[in-house]
Amino acid sequence: MKLEWMAWTLPTAIFFTAIMLILLGMTLWQLASPTIERRGFLPIVTTRGDRLFIGLLSGAYIHLAWLGLTSYPLWWATVIMGVWMVIVMRWG
Repeated sequence: MKLEWMAWTLPTAIFFTAIMLILLGMTLWQLASPTIERRGFLPIVTTRGDRLFIGLLSGAYIHLAWLGLTSYPLWWATVIMGVWMVIVMRWG
């Protein structure tokens, strides 16, 4: 299968592989231990899946803001996103 038109680079492949593994892990976690809705610092009642989605979506905005507002390397935004994901998943 030719995937040149998709511009698959190593970082792109790593990104999508990581998302796939996260979704697989969350699915297995849900099967092993069904989630309970709870309320954290987010203004809505959420499940683990909700918090994952909110964290990934806000992580995309962190990266976009980083690209638009700074000239520093992008991996710093990835570090910030990782910290944000831990905060949202744990206390969100």
